[in-house]
Amino acid sequence: MITRRKFLKALGLLSATAAGVSAKTSRAEPTEYYDWSKHYYSFVVDSTKCIGCGRCVRACKLENEVPLEPFFFRTWVERYIWLKGEEEPYVDSPNGGFEGFPVIYDEKAIRKSYFVPKLCNQCDRPPCVQVCPVGATYKTEDGVVLVDEKYCIGCRYCIQACPYGARYLYPFNGPRKSRRGTADKCTWCYHRITKGLKPACVEACPVGARKFGDLKDPNDEIHKLLDENRISVLKPEQGTKPKVFYIGIDTEVR
Repeated sequence: MITRRKFLKALGLLSATAAGVSAKTSRAEPTEYYDWSKHYYSFVVDSTKCIGCGRCVRACKLENEVPLEPFFFRTWVERYIWLKGEEEPYVDSPNGGFEGFPVIYDEKAIRKSYFVPKLCNQCDRPPCVQVCPVGATYKTEDGVVLVDEKYCIGCRYCIQACPYGARYLYPFNGPRKSRRGTADKCTWCYHRITKGLKPACVEACPVGARKFGDLKDPNDEIHKLLDENRISVLKPEQGTKPKVFYIGIDTEVR
């Protein structure tokens, strides 16, 4: 009978060291099939293409066992609306954009509007890592911030520290038993990208509004997107150095 440890090693989910005498924690680490020193990831969102269909939100929940109840999201979509005669935008996000958006907004004349997908920014200077009292939140060498549910004590410090509202406490009735009562957030589908796949939201987007790439790959299209477009990040004044870059958003977007 094949053991669970040998099975995981065969799939590349355990390193050679972890498959040996001593067991490792669930903390992500390089494997014999994946070398994280050769990768550094980034994400581009083109708001000029997003149609607010909600497929990305639905794909994320399905892929990552995010509860279907409202207010639990690893990624969500917001709509920014400028009404005629008004300077400040209105922002709506019904159920995170899970089922799309209504065509008419309060029967008022809309001067301009667009959709802004949001997710964890995988900051180069993540405040969530700094405030975690037990080291459960950490940044991998390939630039992704993760949460080890075996260490997380559910104190919510990281949730409060995140300036982008990208974290939540996984509910005790959620489908993923190991995650219950611990902090959860977008991981750019780390279990997929370390196998050479795209995040679920990227694959689900029908218009190519979400682009994921490897900055250490000189041939990756992410370089062209960053070089040829006017790029913005959310809340640059926070000094977190986000790795999610936006095309086509105004300064009012937060």
